[in-house]
Amino acid sequence: MNEDSNPEPEPELELGEDRSLRARFLALAAPSIAASLMVPISSLVDTAVLGHLEELEPLAGVALGGVIFDLLYWSFGFLRMGTTGLTAQAVGRRSFGEARALLLRAGVLALVFSALLLACQGLIEGLAFVLLEGEVAVEIAARDYFQARIWAAPAVLLNFCVMGWLLGLQRTRPILVLAGIGNGANVVLDYLLIVELDWGAAGAGWATMISQYLTLLVALPLARRAWVQTQAAAPEATGSVLGVAELLPILRLGRDIWVRTLALITAFALFTSFSAAFSSTLLAANAILVRVLGLASYFVDGFAHATESLTGVLAGRGDRKGLRRLLSLALAWGVATGAGFALAFLLFPQLFSLLTDQPELLAAVIDARAWLVVVLLLGSVAYILDGYFIGLTAGGTMARAMLLSFGFAFLPLALWARYGGGGPEVLWYAMVAFMAARGLSLGVAEPGTLAEPAPETENGETENREPRVG
Repeated sequence: MNEDSNPEPEPELELGEDRSLRARFLALAAPSIAASLMVPISSLVDTAVLGHLEELEPLAGVALGGVIFDLLYWSFGFLRMGTTGLTAQAVGRRSFGEARALLLRAGVLALVFSALLLACQGLIEGLAFVLLEGEVAVEIAARDYFQARIWAAPAVLLNFCVMGWLLGLQRTRPILVLAGIGNGANVVLDYLLIVELDWGAAGAGWATMISQYLTLLVALPLARRAWVQTQAAAPEATGSVLGVAELLPILRLGRDIWVRTLALITAFALFTSFSAAFSSTLLAANAILVRVLGLASYFVDGFAHATESLTGVLAGRGDRKGLRRLLSLALAWGVATGAGFALAFLLFPQLFSLLTDQPELLAAVIDARAWLVVVLLLGSVAYILDGYFIGLTAGGTMARAMLLSFGFAFLPLALWARYGGGGPEVLWYAMVAFMAARGLSLGVAEPGTLAEPAPETENGETENREPRVG
């Protein structure tokens, strides 16, 4: 059937009045969880395949090289998060022409930034391996991984845009399809390139790169289908794409989310780099624990993504009562899910044996698993609050909270662990403090988002208090 023959919008475009907020939240969260889980599962497959090789260096090298891509790609996470929040708010105002324009604006920015990354890849590689610490064999593996995966930049950033836009439209099923294709391809390619062809760390990089382009090949038709359906439902003209006034909101939000994401990724990068400075075994053990943390956090992120989309729509409508109910609901589900996941790994440490069969490495992971539990419980609150503020497009609040958490909670303890003699245990204390500070700083800012609009001053101007609904 021709896609244009069905002009009606999919139900996901509406936050139906006849459905409870809880039902709508869970209807969005379920496919979001499934899609989110595929990302860390793919990473866990990378870890499991490399962790069963005879040498530790490929696994440690991919962990070290992964730090670079965390910094690079998630520095542009605003292309996903900012697009979600702004699109959801446009949907809440029923400005579908503006919602369509947001996809094009984000796509143009993605192409510009990815071109810069590819042009500067030699400089990035040289600088990265000056700053990151690792043994010679580990660094060689990490460079092999980097030189393969860097070519995925255009596909990665464009996929950010499409997925963020679809989530803003509350279309989670296409996102599930994209996650399944991309991560399924990555798993198959991991086996072929690492196990069959014995390409080691380079094979992991090529597998990730190819899977990103396969995802993009499917993402573009799905985006076109959503575009046609929103246009049929609301045939208003698509908004201006490259006007300065239109680009400024996403660029300002991008700046704030970039600062926030850079601080977040820097914390994990330092955690990994400082682990490498102690030993390759500790680096590999902490890499496994971080992968498991990623699995759990992506699980909770399914609820956070539903929160982003619904927060944006409710904020676009100025519905403060709905926002209060949504935040309470999201926190309850997010924290309960994180607690259940943490309990599973605490009570069944044999689960770690799925990721490595090396006795020394497995023992180190099991000994440190209690840290994983604490970080996950505290992090669940932060993940949900992140989703709430992304939906509000309150980038300034998120940036300030993250900088405070990084600068005053994580960094002093991490530096003490690495250079002050604190050791690996203090490095985990730094991560615990970081997650606790994130939740606390965002929680303190939350009541201000639900206050009544700012009163007018004597000269008729309205006070500017960011963020505020309505």
